[in-house]
Amino acid sequence: MNIAEAKAKLSELISAAEQGEEVVIARGGHPVARLVPIHRSTVRIGIGDGLVSRVPDFLTPMSEGELKDWE
Repeated sequence: MNIAEAKAKLSELISAAEQGEEVVIARGGHPVARLVPIHRSTVRIGIGDGLVSRVPDFLTPMSEGELKDWE
């Protein structure tokens, strides 16, 4: 596809790329650019949000009962 045609159909080309298609754009009959989909990472940060209600403070000393539990 030449540049002028790509300008006129940019939203269509982006939709095609979202569907997994690869679009090659040419200038003067020579390929100069490639429009490809971006593969998004499936890693999600914060997946356990709300599952932990209380995080202990690890810097405070343990009570006598907690120390005995560890012995």
